Formats: sequence, structure tokens, C-alpha cells
Amino acid sequence: AEEEGAVGPRCHQRSVAMLDIPFPTFCAFLGSLGLLCVALVSAWCQHWRGGFSLDGGSRTFNWHPVLMVTGLVVLYGAAALVYRIPGTWSGPKLPWKLLHGGLALAAFVLTVLGLAAVFRFHNSNGTPNMYSLHSWMGLGTVLLFSCQWAAGLGAFLLPWAPVWLRELYKPIHVFFGSAILMLSVASCVSGINEKLFFSLKNGTTQYKLLPAEAVFANTLGMLILLFGVLVVGALARPSWKRPDSGSLDSRQ
Repeated sequence: AEEEGAVGPRCHQRSVAMLDIPFPTFCAFLGSLGLLCVALVSAWCQHWRGGFSLDGGSRTFNWHPVLMVTGLVVLYGAAALVYRIPGTWSGPKLPWKLLHGGLALAAFVLTVLGLAAVFRFHNSNGTPNMYSLHSWMGLGTVLLFSCQWAAGLGAFLLPWAPVWLRELYKPIHVFFGSAILMLSVASCVSGINEKLFFSLKNGTTQYKLLPAEAVFANTLGMLILLFGVLVVGALARPSWKRPDSGSLDSRQ
């Protein structure tokens, strides 16, 4: 009976080991998925929405989804995973802090440009700003993102923050990092859905009839959602977390 009982734990351990994907493999897959999301949103805007321009018309708006997906989802997700790279677990943290903050700053810059594109389009065409749930969610996410970046800069990169403040703020920073990413995904997916409702009506095949553009954009939304879920899952995985090195961080 003891031998039979021991078979269960051994089988469970083997099944867990089979599911234990190495982080570099996961990272390569996730990077490919992120690039695919950027490629698909660019292809959607180019093929079905008329391409890109800076004239204030509908082609100016097309910069908005591309920049938001690239910055607020893909680059932000990459920034969140910097400390999951095994190479960051030893040696000085400062270069990795700079990489983490730099990726987040690049994501923020692209996000601001994306907001500028949609506000210019609305103002040029007499469309009201900030009336939809998507716009409220998106702007709230960007404001929260800006507060997160500024607080992270003050707590972890600038030298005057005391150790106790870093230790107090670190779990808050990690929590809001995941929360902002999921809010970013929700904002992008709701924005894709909103654009399809606005575009696929008069003079086109209606959204409810699921034309090719709807299938393409819906697929894009699902891939963005998958990217966000995988990033949050990687952040929550205990075996991929950087070992606690409070003493080293304190000395830095």
C-alpha cells in the first residue's frame, strides 16, 4: 500500500517537470507573440483602415492602436519581465534597473504619442473626447502608468530613497505592475471592439455578420489577451522570481 501511495507523488512530480518550461524558451515564444501582435495591428490598420498619415484624418487615428499595442502592452510586458531573466539574479542590479526603467519609459513615450494621435483625430473632425468607457479606461491606465514609473524612479533608481522605503514599496510596485498590464490589455481589446462597431456598419458588411476584418481584429484581440495573461503568469511563477538579495540591494 505504501508503494502504491508513493506512485502518486512520483507521477505528479514527473507531470510537473514535463510542464516546467525553461524561461529562455518561454521568453522566445512570448517575444514572438508580442511581435506578432504588433505586426497584426499594423496590418489591420494598413489593409482595412487605409494606412497611416499625420493629416488629422482617419489615417492619423491608425497610429493610435499601433502605438498603444506596441508601448502599453508589448514593451511594458517586456519591462515587467526583466527581473525574471536568470542573468539578473547575480551581480549588480543597477544595469537591469536601467533596462527595466528604460523599457518602461519607451513604452510610456509611445503611449503618449498614441494618445496624441487619437486626440488630434477627434479635434480635427469635431468628435468629442473622453466620452466612452474605452477612453476612460485607457486614460486611467496611462495616468496610473505614469505614477508607477515616477514612483519607481524615486524609490529604486535615485540614490536618496532609504532601504525601509524600498522594502515597503516593492510589493506595491510589483502588484501595480501586473494590474497596469491587465488594464492595458483590457483597454486595447475594448478599443479594437469599439473601432469595429464604429466602422463595420453603413456601407460595409456589418460586424454581426463577421466579415474578414472582424475575424482578423477579433483574433488580434485574443492574441493580445493571451500575451497579457502569459506575462502575468510568468510574474507570478515562484521558480522564475529573482532570489531575495536585500543585502546587495541595500549596499547599492
